[in-house]
Amino acid sequence: MSEEINDNRRRFLTTAAIGIAAPLVFSRTVAAQTSKAGSAALPAVKPGANTSFAAIKQIDAGVLNVGYAEAGPADGPVVILLHGWPYDIHSFVDVAPALAQAGYHVIVPHLRGYGTTRFLSQDTMRNGEPAALASDIVALMDALGIKQATLAGYDWGARTANIVAALWPERVKAMVSVSGYLISSQAAGKTPLPPSAELQWWYQFYFATERGREGYAKNRHDFAKLIWKLASPMWHFDDATYDRSAASLENADHVDISIHNYRWRLGLAEGEAKYAELEQRLASLPVITVPTITMEGDANGAPHPEPSAYAKKFSGKYEHRTITGGIGHNLPQEAPQAFAQAVVDIAGS
Repeated sequence: MSEEINDNRRRFLTTAAIGIAAPLVFSRTVAAQTSKAGSAALPAVKPGANTSFAAIKQIDAGVLNVGYAEAGPADGPVVILLHGWPYDIHSFVDVAPALAQAGYHVIVPHLRGYGTTRFLSQDTMRNGEPAALASDIVALMDALGIKQATLAGYDWGARTANIVAALWPERVKAMVSVSGYLISSQAAGKTPLPPSAELQWWYQFYFATERGREGYAKNRHDFAKLIWKLASPMWHFDDATYDRSAASLENADHVDISIHNYRWRLGLAEGEAKYAELEQRLASLPVITVPTITMEGDANGAPHPEPSAYAKKFSGKYEHRTITGGIGHNLPQEAPQAFAQAVVDIAGS
């Protein structure tokens, strides 16, 4: 795909789906695996150095029994790391121990529909709407006795962090958000985009059909692997790396949550009444006030807005970093040093 098509896609995605003007933004480019000078607290982080977490814990939180990894001192400042679709907590398998060594209390939860996270009741709607996922994180913080945390994520995880920061800013000390401001609405999701932009969302339209639901359920291992390759075209992950995360997609609720998420965005599925007021507030595209670093890989093959399009959606301390070196959509796993550094920098601001 040519750069011209990519530029057009990103511009139209931002204008139509996010609905904000495109101001000038000042940012800096950071090499994928270089640390910020003078930050001795963060150890060197080598991609792929770790393959697992010490243990997965479980806790009842809201409508879920949440599976999560934990690292670092219990009395350290809290960082919650949020993964995307179709990935899992292994996106942070190198980031978490580095942050723990730097003194942070790190929590890495499986989102609803992933890994060992389960619904407490069979009767609860398998709801993938954004406000539901954000409410899960607030419920998890309550269950763990966490009053405030730095949130950091990408893809669904970045959107979830954005929503918590926008609706419950008192719970968020700071934030790292890959691909910037990702809050949107059903109304925005219904807006047609130019063909080059629509092409990037092929799976969203596939999921709108029953054939798509059945296809994803039957072929989710190969389907998700294709998404990984398209979203990170220069990341040469091996089968073992992929399979560790793919195991989380075997969650019994994963297909229902994934399908509902994308259908809800297009206005093809209803949410739950208890989240309606939250979604109404989000539809106004609220400004985020907490200190934030946004990030983007220089080889992100997934649909994403340009940094200039969302800079004014952050009114507090703000910086954007473009990470070079062929870094794609799964930025924390592809460039853990840069991601961990952003967390340390903004959490300490």
